[in-house]
Amino acid sequence: MSQTVTLIPGDGVGPEIAAVVRTCMTALGADIEWDIQDAGAAMIEKENTPLPDRVLDSIRKNRIALKGPVETPVGKGFRSVNVRLRQDLDLFACVRPCKYYEGIHSRITAPEAIDLVIVRENTEDLYAGIEFMNTCGEEAPFLKFLKEQQGIVLGCDTGISIKPISISGSERIVTFAFEYAKKNGRKKVTAIDKANIMKFSDGLFMQAAEDISHKYPEFAYEHKLVDNMCMQLVQYPEKYDVLVLPNLYGDIISDLAAGIIGGLGVAPGANMGDDVAVFEATHGSAPDIAGQNKVNPTGILLSTVLMLRYMELTGAADRLEQSIAAVIKEGRHVTADLKPAGSPEPPVGTREMGNAIVEKINAL
Repeated sequence: MSQTVTLIPGDGVGPEIAAVVRTCMTALGADIEWDIQDAGAAMIEKENTPLPDRVLDSIRKNRIALKGPVETPVGKGFRSVNVRLRQDLDLFACVRPCKYYEGIHSRITAPEAIDLVIVRENTEDLYAGIEFMNTCGEEAPFLKFLKEQQGIVLGCDTGISIKPISISGSERIVTFAFEYAKKNGRKKVTAIDKANIMKFSDGLFMQAAEDISHKYPEFAYEHKLVDNMCMQLVQYPEKYDVLVLPNLYGDIISDLAAGIIGGLGVAPGANMGDDVAVFEATHGSAPDIAGQNKVNPTGILLSTVLMLRYMELTGAADRLEQSIAAVIKEGRHVTADLKPAGSPEPPVGTREMGNAIVEKINAL
């Protein structure tokens, strides 16, 4: 029986990499029907919102979605589509595996030893969007409250963000991390925060993580401060397995970890709730190369591997991952960012790399 999956092509290069996914899925013979839903910047003019309700309704109905990159202007315009998806669908866990594939250039000495997973809380922290504008020239009630109730004096030119972290939210994400470790044969969970400075938010997260860890004595558990963790991942990434973090730190550490395995172009991602999961390319929409057949499709293809495993289509997931790895290792039919230094052959385009992966799928 076929399963319907919501497909959000996205902005910029999104439609190009989404097309590669569909070609590969046809080759795999996976019994999936696509419910294609447009979202992103182009929808603002057409439907007055980057995330129409029909997209959310489709994901709620199908319970599984695959999403290309969606543009978010920096410092202006609408809030992130990704943030709204996570909050409206309660996709509280962002899962970002960081695994090295032979043939990808990395600045790490022994990248083949890197195989870690980042589990990031998705709905709280500074990304909850509780902010106050700087408002000089008129009374600012929140600044007045801070002054009168807390004795904190801030200038009226100060913008403020509030960082909510709850016990329930922290326990939920840490439990998810341990359960993920159990299901996927992992051995250690590391909780990361800045509890030495932010004692009532990050400190709460730290205590919740430690409390939950006692329920999983079969796993090694440790606590790290986020600044130290950045250094550890650059120096000793092979020592880490499952990392669990609050929202903001998880976002930053996810990109750092992607950097040590070759960049966001090869980094898959998933956002999961109790009943719904959205799998996505973690890189941006790259409007400067949109429509030019240049973008690397690896990130969204590896996200598709995660989706297939989530759907318990393990055979298809294995064939797709093995085919991607084989094409990257050979280094012949890959996009420019994956081309080995000094290669006598020119890079290929997005479609051509996808076709090479299809050939490997058929061979398997």
